[in-house]
Amino acid sequence: MYSTCLFCNASLGANEAVEHFPVGRRLAFDAEKGRLWVVCTKCGRWNLTPLEERWEAIEECERLFRDTRTRMSTDNIGLARAKEGLELVRIGRPERPEFAAWRYGDQFGRRRTRMLIGVGAAVAIGGVALATGAFALLKAAVPGGGILYQLPNMYNLYRSTRMVHARVPDDEGRTLVIRGSHLNTAQLFQRRNDPRWRLHVTHDDGTTDLTGDAALRVLSRLLANFNQTGGSRATVSDAVGRLTTHGGPEGLLASVASRARVPEYVVAGSWGSKRDVPNAVRRIPTADRLALEMAANEEQERRAMEGELAALEAAWKDAEEIAAIADDMFLPRRVGEWVERRKKK
Repeated sequence: MYSTCLFCNASLGANEAVEHFPVGRRLAFDAEKGRLWVVCTKCGRWNLTPLEERWEAIEECERLFRDTRTRMSTDNIGLARAKEGLELVRIGRPERPEFAAWRYGDQFGRRRTRMLIGVGAAVAIGGVALATGAFALLKAAVPGGGILYQLPNMYNLYRSTRMVHARVPDDEGRTLVIRGSHLNTAQLFQRRNDPRWRLHVTHDDGTTDLTGDAALRVLSRLLANFNQTGGSRATVSDAVGRLTTHGGPEGLLASVASRARVPEYVVAGSWGSKRDVPNAVRRIPTADRLALEMAANEEQERRAMEGELAALEAAWKDAEEIAAIADDMFLPRRVGEWVERRKKK
């Protein structure tokens, strides 16, 4: 059982209301499909829970939701505030657009709010410094004092460029380290006569093209970085529409990738590449980027569910083989006993 967000590594918190799953302050569940998520209160991302920890917890969440008076519901989605501050999100049978808009609208909206608050605070501090003459006084009193105002920005820039965003194993067994300085040159593309989409990324040892689960994991993280400013309701609605128009995550990913058939092989330096990369993911329009982040998240969940189903199928086949062997061993004897009883009658 995990206790930190799979996307931002922040603590998911704890609850004492759901005995079989005491992790998280906001739980989302779909009893019909057997899905349970922990919603991160920091980044708003939905963390799909392991299959073996799901069933009893979903039943508890359903019971708690019914017993909670403080709740709001539509025909498809309900929100309830249970005891001890736990929030429950109950998914009924929503159409994709409604579910996607509800799930991601809150997440992207909070990002936008944080961005606006940060910008407002920076403008206010700068205005106070200019109005009071603090900036001019610092420049006059301290040699090079004007640069001191830029030190926090310089530190944040250095930290963001050196921060490790992903570690991905390649075909040769090496671990590829992808940092903030590499993100600006990441490119989503598709080769001719190949339906698979690919992600071209720079890393500490050069460049490589990722496919499959590795590409999804890295794409999800870099999109979260590029989409830090979130989006308005209109932009999120537009993004949901694009996801729906393309028939789901895989269709949207393939469509966007098909616009760039051949990537530009640019190696980023320690502070990022100064060269403008036409096919870079960061240059994709905002609505498409938000839609791609939705698609990457949902595709990861789909593959996780497929992996769980494959494991269940393998376990079922093993159990079926054992059952067949047992039947072969005992069934003839039981048939014989039944025939003898019939003769006696």
